[in-house]
Amino acid sequence: METLHVLVAGVTAIILFIFGLENFSTEIQQISGDRFRRSLARVTRFPVIGVLIGAVVTAVIQSSSATSVITIGLVNAGVLSFKNSVGIIFGSNVGTTVTAQLVAFKLTAFAPLLIIAGFALSLLRTRISIFGKSIFYFGFVFFSLNLISSSLQPLQNEPVLVEYLTQPQNPLLAILIGCLFTAMVQSSSVTTGLAIIFTQQGLLGLENAVPLIMGANIGTTATALIAMFNMDLAAKKTALSHFLFNTGGVLIFLPVLLLFGDRLADIETSPAVALANIHLVFNLGTSLLFLVFLHPFTRLVERLIGEGKMDFERLPIPTFNPEAEFDSVRGDLQRNLAGLLAFLQENYNLVTLSIESNYHSVREAAGKRIDYVNFIEKEYVNYFSRVVANVKDESDSGELLALVTRYDYLFQIHDSIDDLFTTRQTMSRNYIELKSDVMLMVREISSQTLSLFDGIGHALAEGNTPDVRADARRLQALLNEVNRNLLPLLADPDRRDAGALSNFVTYSLRLKDKLLTLAGLSAPEARESREPSP
Repeated sequence: METLHVLVAGVTAIILFIFGLENFSTEIQQISGDRFRRSLARVTRFPVIGVLIGAVVTAVIQSSSATSVITIGLVNAGVLSFKNSVGIIFGSNVGTTVTAQLVAFKLTAFAPLLIIAGFALSLLRTRISIFGKSIFYFGFVFFSLNLISSSLQPLQNEPVLVEYLTQPQNPLLAILIGCLFTAMVQSSSVTTGLAIIFTQQGLLGLENAVPLIMGANIGTTATALIAMFNMDLAAKKTALSHFLFNTGGVLIFLPVLLLFGDRLADIETSPAVALANIHLVFNLGTSLLFLVFLHPFTRLVERLIGEGKMDFERLPIPTFNPEAEFDSVRGDLQRNLAGLLAFLQENYNLVTLSIESNYHSVREAAGKRIDYVNFIEKEYVNYFSRVVANVKDESDSGELLALVTRYDYLFQIHDSIDDLFTTRQTMSRNYIELKSDVMLMVREISSQTLSLFDGIGHALAEGNTPDVRADARRLQALLNEVNRNLLPLLADPDRRDAGALSNFVTYSLRLKDKLLTLAGLSAPEARESREPSP
């Protein structure tokens, strides 16, 4: 019965450890937000920098799984290329060794102080209070590790259990156990932390602990493999590279373990410290080795999955250069205008098609593209804030302001498309399907709106003045007619689709007005009227 109580207490402490680790990772990600993701995208152009960033990020958020999932998401959004993401994946394994080092050197004794400091900080009415929960959960993670250690200490008095765990076992079995347990708890830090505690308690021999943490490296890829479903080809390559990298590292070092594993017991250093150092050497050595063979490795991944095109072409992201001449800035922005409008037109087409057809795949594609434009918008806002401060000439400032205004309306157009997509999601949640008469109205509005998009898009691409007055009049007449036909449908309680059509008409009116404003801003006389007079 006493052994049962010990095991229950140990399992409870392990659950608290996992809970603290997940919440700490979540808090850090919320604090970092979009700025962290943008920074991650910019500094990974060199693989070595990517490795360092991956290591630092994982050390901070205490989860290589979270780092890999964030990285895969950035690749899927087009923010990171596949090749730039590989360095982060390599570095994430190095970052996981921090937990092992802290536990091995018993630095977790400061956990109560961190919990108290985090709690006190969260009570303050200042901006720094946002770090309170992060510090609290950081202390909670290591406090729970101390709790695990103390709750399992009575097991040292079980000679049969100690003899079994300390005697060398089949390393392949230990790797499998480490892999399965890590995949189950979705954190290699949990497996590694427990292995080090068990070695500190004398419950686990070093010969069994080393293959256990090696298996944890394979198990941690389960999260990334799950996350890659419904993502594009580049994201799938990143997820596969994470699995191949971790599995490859184990296979490379496995012969060394099989040949010299029996000598691990002869190490005179503290078993826990030795295990933490082996963990560091194993992960760091694997990362450096794969970094040397980065290009053959990425070619292998591309050969396995293929080099097909992404699900949609990514737009050029502006990069601020304080040395760039304004003519270059203006040229880039003018070229990107037509491309962004064409992208928005395709988004609108997919959204309206998803409303008409109710195809899940079309809705998913539309949602992914809308999320991508949300990211692009933030990039442009950040870019404009820096460019505006850098332009000193008055006439250049006037031209830049005109371009910023046109981009602002493009993103307002995106907002209207997003509103239409929200209508589609509301219909799905409430199981609303369009009847044939409403579907026909949606199709007519969509067709006429796409004609308006075409007129403006062709003019922008050719550098001409958009003349879309005729298209706008036809669209307005159609919307007026649909509104008249909509009234009797709204009075019918059985026509739930009429409410969806009402929202569609409202958002289509707003979209039409924004497109017309953009067309007016694109006219030469409109641009000249905004330029400062000499």
